[in-house]
Amino acid sequence: MWFEATLIGILCYLGALSSPWLLGLTGGWYILSRPLVSGMLVGAILGDVQTGIIIGVAVQAVYIAMVTPGGSMPADLNFVAFPAIALGILSGKGPEVAVALAATIGIMGTVLFNAMMVLNSYWNHRADVAVEQGDERGIYLNSAIWPQVTNFLLRFVPTFIAVFFGARYINAFMDSLPALVLTTMNVVGGILPAVGIAILLKQIIKNYSMLIYFLVGVYLHRVPQAEYGGAGDCWRAVSADPLQL
Repeated sequence: MWFEATLIGILCYLGALSSPWLLGLTGGWYILSRPLVSGMLVGAILGDVQTGIIIGVAVQAVYIAMVTPGGSMPADLNFVAFPAIALGILSGKGPEVAVALAATIGIMGTVLFNAMMVLNSYWNHRADVAVEQGDERGIYLNSAIWPQVTNFLLRFVPTFIAVFFGARYINAFMDSLPALVLTTMNVVGGILPAVGIAILLKQIIKNYSMLIYFLVGVYLHRVPQAEYGGAGDCWRAVSADPLQL
């Protein structure tokens, strides 16, 4: 499991808000750290792509409306996307419990994010001193290298520990929880994606008449699922006989 934990830890660092290696924020924060993407990657690493995608979709719905103005965030989506989804897969308790775990770990991740900002302010001070002294090497090290070392350690180490030891103990821990706690996690995990969608609708809908598009989308998704077992089967049936619609 050390190899899998190492890969997930590296991905967590590459997708961090302050990581510059994948076209800056574009490839890292806005692509790699989306739970929809990370769920597939983590699932592939842990050997269960299907569960990874299912959990990734559920978690993505919770945070679909989250924005990070000025680097401020209510939850660290990077920790949600990697260690949280990995633990959700390893627990084997379903997407609802995984969503509840992700929400908790995401809030805890903001503590490490703020710690990184505080620690990196030290390197910023040293870079200012290097500028005053005309020390080009010092400027480079303190503005580009040491802040990334700090970022890497605060992303890789917690993720590695969570995945490596979580693989051993997460199932025993989850099984030791009272039934009431697991039921509560299932209920909360089922509600949170709806809350995320509701927040998104509140942001994009300017008048209530626009809700018709959302309701039509829900109808076109749910009816094929209920009547035909899936959207693909439905549209194949409709293409054969349009009157069925």
